[in-house]
Amino acid sequence: MAIDTVFLDAGGVLVFPNWHRVAAALARHGLTTTAEALAAVEWRAKHEVDTGAAGQSDLVRGWLVFGRVFARAGVTGSDAAGRPPTRRAAARHPDDSATADAVDRAIGDLQRYHADHNLWERVPPDVIPALRRLRGAGRKLVVVSNANGRMRAALDRVGLGPHIDLVVDSFEEGVEKPNPQIFARALERIGARPTTTLHVGDLFHTDVVGARAAGLRAVLLDMADLYGGFECERVRSLAELADRLDGVSGDS
Repeated sequence: MAIDTVFLDAGGVLVFPNWHRVAAALARHGLTTTAEALAAVEWRAKHEVDTGAAGQSDLVRGWLVFGRVFARAGVTGSDAAGRPPTRRAAARHPDDSATADAVDRAIGDLQRYHADHNLWERVPPDVIPALRRLRGAGRKLVVVSNANGRMRAALDRVGLGPHIDLVVDSFEEGVEKPNPQIFARALERIGARPTTTLHVGDLFHTDVVGARAAGLRAVLLDMADLYGGFECERVRSLAELADRLDGVSGDS
């Protein structure tokens, strides 16, 4: 059956962390790294959190990703889960405690910025052309995001607002993915049916599990090809998604 409505996660699909801003925040607290070093480990860090932090709210998982990114990039004394080092570990490595404190202060700065503006503010160059293709084919586009109540303003600020028909923000709804209720509300508001709606997200346990529970077709955006062992449809880009939906194998 043909897909006439596409639900999209925001962070990790349409917008990505501004790693230049993150590196600058770390530098203000004496921790040296580069945006390129942070971006290089983003997908593996996110995969670790997605597969290992089940049951935690998406807000918590989002900041856990930063802890994993910092650990993988070698700029933190925290452990792989983004937690401060134990006393025993700090005793073995006296600099770890100070580094972890600096990381905590930098994350505090970033959280304050995020509350006002949204730290996920980098739009890859292929996103808007893909949205134009999806919408140009007559499909409605709906952002379904675990967010902080500012998702509409954030999308408008980075130029994505005009390409989206509806935004459903979990903070406003009081329910977040993977709860199928948030997908049901989005379906009702846009006037779509589950059988002709597809959701694309970057986290298996948040996006795929939630969309399937609501009766939607689910596609995982797996840019780094890390989910080969998971039973789900995957694409490497939104352009590939548009190709698939417009091609012989997409809408069958």
